[in-house]
Parts: sequence; C-alpha cells; structure tokens
Amino acid sequence: MGSIIPHPAWNKNDVSFDWLYPEPVQQLSKRHWTPMPVALRAARFLASRKDVKILDIGSGVGKFALLAAFHNPEASFYGIEQREDLHEHALSAKAMTGIRNATFIHGNLTQLDLQDFDNFYFYNAFFENLVSTGHIDQSIEYSSSLYHYYCRYLFRELDKKPRGTRLVTYHSMEDEIPPSYQLVDTTVDLLLKMWIKQ
Repeated sequence: MGSIIPHPAWNKNDVSFDWLYPEPVQQLSKRHWTPMPVALRAARFLASRKDVKILDIGSGVGKFALLAAFHNPEASFYGIEQREDLHEHALSAKAMTGIRNATFIHGNLTQLDLQDFDNFYFYNAFFENLVSTGHIDQSIEYSSSLYHYYCRYLFRELDKKPRGTRLVTYHSMEDEIPPSYQLVDTTVDLLLKMWIKQ
C-alpha cells in the first residue's frame, strides 16, 4: 500500500481520489464510498464551528474524513471502521495525503463512546445486513438482527447528545434517527439529509 504514489490532484474529483488505493479497492468506490460533492456538502454543514469533533460512522477507506479534513482544516474528523483491511487503507491514504486533522479508529461502533464527538456523518453503514448481494467482503457477519441492533444502539446514543448536535445521513432508512432531530436541509433526490438535535 505504501508504494502507491498519490495522484497530484487527489482532492479534485472522485477518480483522482481513487488513485490513493489499490485497484480492488478502487472498484468498490462507486457503490460504497461517498461521492466527493456529497462529502464536501456534508462536511460544510458538520464543521459548524472551530475545533468541532466529527465522527464518520463506518468510515471504510477514509474517503469522507480525508476530503472533509482537507477542506475544513479547523475541524477534527474521525472515522470508525470494523474491517481491519479498510482501516489500514485509510491509514495509508492519510499518510500519502499528509492530512493531520483526520484520525482513524479500528473497532466496532458499539465499543466507542459517542459522547466524545460533537457531530456525525452516517452513510448507512448498517444496510449491508439487509441485503444478500453487494457486500464489501465476507469478513464480517451479516444479519437483519444486527441491522436492528446497530440502529437501536445509534438511536439511543444520538438521543443522549445535547441540543445543537448535527447529523448528516446519506442513503439512510432513518431507523437510527431519534425524533428529537429535526430535518433542516436535504438534496433534491432526498438521499443526503442534514439534521439538528432540538
């Protein structure tokens, strides 16, 4: 991984960003990683003040956090990812880009204290549990019961957050969003939604 030379304009578009990764990872990009325009719009909303700590739930190879961190240098971005190989790809990409305000954590969301973070980005990391095809790999267990377990966990944790907490969801079924969060903005296709805790 470390021998890959990043495209000089890695932060300009999705294709150049993908060059940070080996070809098998690039092939997952369209289906599983956040498109750059979505990442930038979400990051602008989440980086609502200086020194804010933003968590990407199910961060994959780190695309959202790296792009968001580059464009919002006064905010700190974190990613939690349970697949060790994707976590390693995120660390490698961080090293190649020289981004300092992005941190990647290897582990399961339920082992992390969400009270340590201010705002959240969620590109439906749980949905893989509801489908029989299109998985990133077979390294983890999939089941509908896991989907509901993770949604309930995130729902409870988000509900504990103080008023003003910001959440961005992309392709979410909204099972993880407490009613205390008000929708304040969305894209025309309704796939990207921005919420604030009331």
